[in-house]
Amino acid sequence: MEAVKLACATCGQMNRVPVDRLSAGPKCGSCGEALVDGRVIELDAKAHDKATRGDDLPLLVDYWAPWCGPCRQMAPQFVKAAQSLKGRARLAKLNTEDNPQIAQRARIQGIPALVLYRGGREVARLAGARPASDIVAFVQGHLA
Repeated sequence: MEAVKLACATCGQMNRVPVDRLSAGPKCGSCGEALVDGRVIELDAKAHDKATRGDDLPLLVDYWAPWCGPCRQMAPQFVKAAQSLKGRARLAKLNTEDNPQIAQRARIQGIPALVLYRGGREVARLAGARPASDIVAFVQGHLA
């Protein structure tokens, strides 16, 4: 049975989830939080590093800040995209104001910035606020 590794954004525990169970709403074996439920995950520095380095499922991170108008404007579109991609990718947000060291290490030069990770490495980037359809197409274009 094929399985993927997923980091829990709440407790940091790595979980192995059978691929055929991804759409069934798997939960963390340690804390019980949902791992793949179509919602946007809020990351802190520790969860960011675990997920970007350890997740087998594609992970799209929105690097944003609360003062950024385009970031706030795109937020509902990012939520829609997360729902559309449930079971195929996870979508997460990292506040660059609270985590400047992560933004610097990820070489974020402008926000909003979307970075797609898979298998512990960066796969692609997309700059600027986008509608949900563009976000979904961007991720699907890199799933193969």
